[in-house]
Amino acid sequence: MATVTSNIDPNNGFCKETKTFHSLRPSTPLPPSDQPLSIAQYAVSLLNSTTANLTATTFLIDSNTAESLTFSQFLNRTRSLSFSLKTHFSLSPNDVAFILCPASLHVPLLYFSLLSLGLTISPANPLSSNSEVAHQTQLSQPKIAFATSQTAHKIPSPPSGTILIDSPEFLSFLHNSNTATYVSVNQSDPAAILYSSGTTGKVKGVSLTHRNIIALISGFYHNKGQTDPNEPEPEPVSLFTLPLFHVFGFFMLVRAFAMGETVVLMERFDFEGMLRAVEKYKVAFMPVSPPLIVALVKSDLTKKYDLSSLLFLGCGGAPLGKDVSDRFKDKFPQVEISQGYGLTETGGGAARMISPEEFKQHGSVGRLAENMEAKIVDPVNGEALPPGQRGELWLRGPTLMKGYVKNEKATAETLDSEGWLKTGDICYFDSQGFLYIVDRLKELIKYKAYQVPPAELEQLLHSHLEIADAAVVPYADEEAGQIPMAYIVRKPGSDITEAEVMDFIAKQVAPYKKIRRVAFINAIPKSPAGKILRRELVDLAISDHSSKL
Repeated sequence: MATVTSNIDPNNGFCKETKTFHSLRPSTPLPPSDQPLSIAQYAVSLLNSTTANLTATTFLIDSNTAESLTFSQFLNRTRSLSFSLKTHFSLSPNDVAFILCPASLHVPLLYFSLLSLGLTISPANPLSSNSEVAHQTQLSQPKIAFATSQTAHKIPSPPSGTILIDSPEFLSFLHNSNTATYVSVNQSDPAAILYSSGTTGKVKGVSLTHRNIIALISGFYHNKGQTDPNEPEPEPVSLFTLPLFHVFGFFMLVRAFAMGETVVLMERFDFEGMLRAVEKYKVAFMPVSPPLIVALVKSDLTKKYDLSSLLFLGCGGAPLGKDVSDRFKDKFPQVEISQGYGLTETGGGAARMISPEEFKQHGSVGRLAENMEAKIVDPVNGEALPPGQRGELWLRGPTLMKGYVKNEKATAETLDSEGWLKTGDICYFDSQGFLYIVDRLKELIKYKAYQVPPAELEQLLHSHLEIADAAVVPYADEEAGQIPMAYIVRKPGSDITEAEVMDFIAKQVAPYKKIRRVAFINAIPKSPAGKILRRELVDLAISDHSSKL
């Protein structure tokens, strides 16, 4: 993609002529784009070159039931399910399958089976309300749906009906026949419609192609973590506390399959259940979001369990503060945190850390992923900026979405004619090409003429020993326009006051960044990926204010 390679700074990938940042990673090979290939087929081809014994190697374990599947059992059941679905239902490539199921061994089987048939999977949060599901199905227009007996009632009836994955009928589909069903799938076909978390507006359906996910998985496969050559390779057992309907959980599942790793699934997140599973299954790796790292730092429950197998956390979904990283390292010196950054719109990947040297860059989300380009653009004048300067991050590369389904206006606002995706995140690159996320463009608090990033204040609040969790939102103010307001979850036994919270921050920040209002709350509302749902807190602040008038 780079046109003038000689002008690219080898330290940070910045080209002065085009004002574009280029990835410092070696670009990874991709299959020819016109070759028919589904992400399921591609992942199987990588698995076959990775794992010698598919019959003996365990792929999935259900932490609730301890039931497990080896790779060969998984492949047999996927083929059987594909054959059954093709035989019983009139499904065609590019039909959409809506999936409303909590994590279980059946969900990965369903994903791989549907993807290999050329169907577009559209998984959603099983805890979604009826109106949220109605909005999602309106966007995705599913031909068929998959649910459990608990969630099926939420789904408006699709043409080919709703199949219950906890029914005898579905179980019979898994053991029906191993007849291979080959369907020719174009890489440019949609593989998934995933729902963006909607922290700033109504949920949007993000259309990702097979090619998008192939490019992402190829990057992980060919740039495996550069571990210390003197360290023994850990048994790759991962525990997923992530929801599989979210982009992070979805691509990490495909990645683990392609790399022949064992994955322990949790049906629903439970902190102590997670610690128990780490001890029982000797888990080495967990993809997590920052709130979980905060919980591991602050909880005394961690002392009850043997967590010595844990070596590695992949952290994404929201910014992780340097203070939390440092305190985590003090408590768990054997565990490395690899930070990453991506959006549903980039298939979940855009930047990450891959070597012990990079893990030390606390506060950064790593370097630009392979085959990816970036710009830092001044939101006011649209000018592209050099390293060290803050602006909106724009991205371009092969993992970028096709667009938002049934929303041409939002697609045109997000993707420009040259293929750049405007992330809405305020970021900068340092002189070594490490990316730092400052905050969401739309979430910056406008205090007088200043811009206050909530994430910076939240990271300081998390460092207070009496604060279990915190969120900062704008609060309308006649004189200043907006003031920073903090919602605080006290640690059990704490009686920290509003004045103490304000004073704690005032000592550490410039006057314009001071917190000027505090409310105490039982829990901070978050998306399944751990992002703070600021809209809910802003609405709460408004309703509290009007009820006092």
